[in-house]
Amino acid sequence: MDTTDTLTEPMPIKRGRGRIAALLALVALADFLIFGSAPGINLFLFGFAVCVAILLSARKKPSPLTAAFLLIFLFLASAPLLEAPSLTGLALCFGALMAVALVSAGLVPRRLTGLPLVFFRFALVIPLRLAADCRKYLATPAKHFSFVGFRQSVGLWLMPLVLAAVFVSLFAAANPLIEIALRSIRFAVLLQFLDLWRIGFWIIIAVAVWALLRPRLKRRAARLRAERAFMIVPARNAPLGHASLLRSLALFNAVFAVQTLLDLVYLWGGADLPDHMSHAEYAHRGAYPLIATALLAAGFVLLAMRRGGPGDHSPLIRGLVHAWIGQNILLCLSSILRLDLYVGAYSLTELRIAAGIWMGLVAIGLVLILLRILLNRSNEWLIAANLVSLISVLYVSAFVDFPDVIARFNVAHSQESSHEGPPLDIYYLSTLGPSAIPALDLHISALPEYRTDKISEAQLIRGSLVWQFEHRPRDWRSWSFRSWRLEAYLLSPAAIAR
Repeated sequence: MDTTDTLTEPMPIKRGRGRIAALLALVALADFLIFGSAPGINLFLFGFAVCVAILLSARKKPSPLTAAFLLIFLFLASAPLLEAPSLTGLALCFGALMAVALVSAGLVPRRLTGLPLVFFRFALVIPLRLAADCRKYLATPAKHFSFVGFRQSVGLWLMPLVLAAVFVSLFAAANPLIEIALRSIRFAVLLQFLDLWRIGFWIIIAVAVWALLRPRLKRRAARLRAERAFMIVPARNAPLGHASLLRSLALFNAVFAVQTLLDLVYLWGGADLPDHMSHAEYAHRGAYPLIATALLAAGFVLLAMRRGGPGDHSPLIRGLVHAWIGQNILLCLSSILRLDLYVGAYSLTELRIAAGIWMGLVAIGLVLILLRILLNRSNEWLIAANLVSLISVLYVSAFVDFPDVIARFNVAHSQESSHEGPPLDIYYLSTLGPSAIPALDLHISALPEYRTDKISEAQLIRGSLVWQFEHRPRDWRSWSFRSWRLEAYLLSPAAIAR
């Protein structure tokens, strides 16, 4: 896909200076809030400051109602950063800032289904926006860079600075107050600003913020639309033609029917498996490969049901596609059940939670593909709908303390607590971090008094996690609601008694 930059009109002097001032102020604020500090509420505050700067520097000032709506929208999208800092929360916040920038610049498409493409075109120019504007600024005749002119400018300042330094040294020798003031200057602190990591941080912030203050889009070349107009439709006997698709779908449905029947009998029906094979092993063998199978099937369905393809003209192909999608949805549900059986046998982990979420998203995607076919929607609609489901899942997940959920689940379903599940892997709980402390307390209280070895082992791990939590950064910029809750729990009488 060929892309070209949209034309950039000359920036008015006052607005340009205002945006440059906003850029410098935001870089300084990022240095104060974020650099050298642990992530926490500082990320939320900086995102809010960027939003305010976008609204104030917009070419056409938004109405108070629109500005209030955008601020509330950013607050809701960035709320996960208040719960706890995470890459998911940071991505949601940056996505919301991109949306605010697009709205303030009037670049939002009329149809909401076109938003994913607009976001993609906006994201393409973000890394290059600042460099392109600097190049255009220096390319103007009045701002053309000249080494001779730069040398002359430095020469004009050389003598005044040298003489000023001489006068300051003389005044310091004559006035003890000036001497004390000069000695109190901490040059080591000033040299900290020459740190390469710090300068790199400034550049990254400046690149991202400038693109948000002056949003532009990459536009598709007209040649792409011409290529779509002359798209070649495969012939009837071509590899992707009517005959080939009909045979493929018939064969695929038959193969999938075997797997579906086995799952219905052994997984859902609970029939006895062959000797030396447990339901947990049966579940483990198919949890992940079946998801890959469903993804491949989804890609094939999109190819088979493309606009103007054989699926648009053949009721038989459409019926086979519907049946195959239904089998794939059941396949995803079987994968989720397999994962549940495997977790029941071998406990819960972060990877298994991620796998369960991924399986659910794949199942939702298959349902959306089926709806796209039944409702005769476009691929833009399908992408937008899948993006909405992905963002919704990520947003909810950002508020969940997964280490705490995992620790509590494993403790509640362990052999020590329920007398049915697997033994508790207490060393895995120690890798989950301080969030596992409340679950460890439940585990310690459930152990019988004569198991002193288990109790002392759990208390030792609990003590190390408490020490790790108490020695975290205490700066107000690193505050989060999750750490505040855990601190309140550790200060409660029940926790202190332990």
